[in-house]
Amino acid sequence: MRQALGRSLDTLTRRHGLPGAAAEVTDGRCGTWSTARGVADLGTGRPMNAQDRLRIGSASKTFTATVVVQLAAEGRIGLDAPVERYLPGLIRGNGHDGRTITVRRLLQHTSGLRDHVEAIADRPVKEWRYRHFETRELIAMALGLPRPDKTWHYSTTNTLIAGLVVEKVTGRGVEAEVTRRILRPLGLRDTYWPGDETRIRGPHSRSYFTGPAAPGGTPSPRADGTEWNVTFGGAGGALISTPSDVNRFYGALLGGRLLPARWLAEMKRTVPADPDRLWPGARYGLGLIASPLECGGWWWGHGGTVPGGHRALGAVGPGGRSVSLALNQVPGTDRAEEDFQSAVNTAFCADRPRPGGGTDPSGHAKETP
Repeated sequence: MRQALGRSLDTLTRRHGLPGAAAEVTDGRCGTWSTARGVADLGTGRPMNAQDRLRIGSASKTFTATVVVQLAAEGRIGLDAPVERYLPGLIRGNGHDGRTITVRRLLQHTSGLRDHVEAIADRPVKEWRYRHFETRELIAMALGLPRPDKTWHYSTTNTLIAGLVVEKVTGRGVEAEVTRRILRPLGLRDTYWPGDETRIRGPHSRSYFTGPAAPGGTPSPRADGTEWNVTFGGAGGALISTPSDVNRFYGALLGGRLLPARWLAEMKRTVPADPDRLWPGARYGLGLIASPLECGGWWWGHGGTVPGGHRALGAVGPGGRSVSLALNQVPGTDRAEEDFQSAVNTAFCADRPRPGGGTDPSGHAKETP
């Protein structure tokens, strides 16, 4: 399996030209091991490795959602309570009403709110790369956007609002609560909220991105995107971590160490995700993605991407195997994205036979893809 995963990472770096790719796998049968290909720094040629820190983007959503569900388990937040109960008057206008949007709908992206990132990403990078954004400013941006066409619409704005709910009921920011309830108890020493700090502390991979193609289709040159103010991601996208810490977090969450079984089951109650915004077959729970595996069963976890170029994914599959992947440039073509997803499947499936069927996360019988 190690050789197969290594070949998948080779495909990403050699065929698709990504600077570096790394993975860590933890399995009860074979312990913890890692593999990497390419370089962490194009300037120095330093090899990529799975111990470096990186920005994990939207994988931050699972950390925030876990704290929300912990507070629900303590009776301090109602998952089916309206947002208006905690944040009166925040969600108003353009057809939105906090009296009809529940906390659950925020966490599963069925609130009907668009993503404020859509309002930012079309601007020239130099206008916002180093800018500080306030959470309520970002929410106001989302409220001004047209409503999405589909019931399920992936939106970081939802997680920002969930973070404000945490702050309202605890009196502490969501970053402090994630640190107190998750990072410290699990010993995730390489995971932290950077705030306005644009650099990544400690050993880390550089990250790279390309801008829009020039007129005539000429590719834009690759730029270093390591330094970035990620306050635009906030509770839904700002965390910095390592593949090892990400693995430990998802292993602890899906292993029942962070939530009672009843409340973990709430996180795993899924709805169909829009394949155009995730991928075919994916379903979404409360800050958790469920994705079918080629060898049967499902992985549970989350991925994350940041504009500067880091890509992360952490997941737990059948038998409790946990897998974490890191890239330092986002795949730029559909084929490259497919090969990234193939690497995830390889990590879970290379040493497993393909069965004839399975059960989907909503409890319905489903044929194996």
